[in-house]
Amino acid sequence: MMKKRVHIAAGIILSADQQEVFLTRREAKAYQGGFWEFAGGKVEQGESAEQAVVRELEEEVGIQVTALMPFYALEHDYPDKALKFDFFLVTEFDGHPFGKEGQEHTWARVEALRDFEFPQANHVVIEALLQRKG
Repeated sequence: MMKKRVHIAAGIILSADQQEVFLTRREAKAYQGGFWEFAGGKVEQGESAEQAVVRELEEEVGIQVTALMPFYALEHDYPDKALKFDFFLVTEFDGHPFGKEGQEHTWARVEALRDFEFPQANHVVIEALLQRKG
């Protein structure tokens, strides 16, 4: 049986100097629980990936995105789930991101991202961020 591919939009929230990224940790009971991630969520019917990431970041981390750009798109299949990701660089926003849903969160230096445990699908994105930084 073919798995339905779920479309996810995620925001890579950068600090003003672009040296740090805001991360949240998935709840232990959630799918891929305990891993760190870039905030985001499912793209709803009739919504673009851009609209979804703006909505999700407001809901999850309490910011209003004012500038973003596409960064990385990929498809990743886990044994029990098929996912399609659109990652965006969020370079400007109003508010201060925090764990609006009670989730653990932190700012991490870009070069330290390999020190955090991310879901498998995020590894290529982290490598791309490290290369972008140079």
